[in-house]
Amino acid sequence: MNNILNLVPKLPVAEQIERLTRWITQTFSFLFDPIQTYSELFMDGITTFLLFIPPIIFILLIALLAFFVSGKKFGLTTFSIVGLWFIYNQGHWENLMNTITLVLVASLLSVIIGVPFGILMAKSTIANNILKPVLDFMQTMPAFVYLIPAVAFFGIGVVPGVFASLIFAIPPTVRFTNLGIRQVSTELVEASEAFGSTGFQKLFKVELPLATSTIMAGINQTVMLALSMVVIASMIGAPGLGREVLSSLQRAQIGTGFVSGIGLVVLAIIIDRITQKLTNKTKK
Repeated sequence: MNNILNLVPKLPVAEQIERLTRWITQTFSFLFDPIQTYSELFMDGITTFLLFIPPIIFILLIALLAFFVSGKKFGLTTFSIVGLWFIYNQGHWENLMNTITLVLVASLLSVIIGVPFGILMAKSTIANNILKPVLDFMQTMPAFVYLIPAVAFFGIGVVPGVFASLIFAIPPTVRFTNLGIRQVSTELVEASEAFGSTGFQKLFKVELPLATSTIMAGINQTVMLALSMVVIASMIGAPGLGREVLSSLQRAQIGTGFVSGIGLVVLAIIIDRITQKLTNKTKK
């Protein structure tokens, strides 16, 4: 049996991928280098702005957001105040701001890119058939693999971390946008067409508003996936709480690692609850 399998020589897949990666890196270095430089400056600016806000003001702003989003209930508000104060008390405020910057930029890019692709999949059967296996590939590929092209194209730092997080987190937004538009009642679509709506009007005044709750659910999943990449992205130099977790693991500093992990949990719960509440509001 082994002899039969050995009749076919080993396919040079790894060698070809390495050759392709080197070619892309060298050919498009004129594009990757400015993207890395200006993106890093942009994200440094966001972090600097967040750090410029006094921690007490930032905590109160998040608490007010949680209060109104949760329907003026105090559960999420209290948790936000206590959780963010705990992170500040433990000396991880700057790490928290770096983490928020990474998640914010990766999530925003995922939405900007993902929603149009989701609309394209909903409108085109050909695009749907092409993009579905691509999304399956992106969601089943181990997250660590995304670090390889990120480092090859952008070196190390926060930019490749955002790039890896973007690839890892974008599929839910694409899928849920596609699903939400496809679930819009055909009767409503036909009625809008009967009243003379153009394709643009039908999309932005009928389909997208009715699909908003589904799209928001996809955005919620995208944000959580971007947050889950924080620790993994720290392996290629992305700053934030993830770097503290990785450093603690390497140095066997259990206490520091636990506190940093708690900080990530607090941030994840706050983001998840706020986006869930926003999703629920769009359903009403």
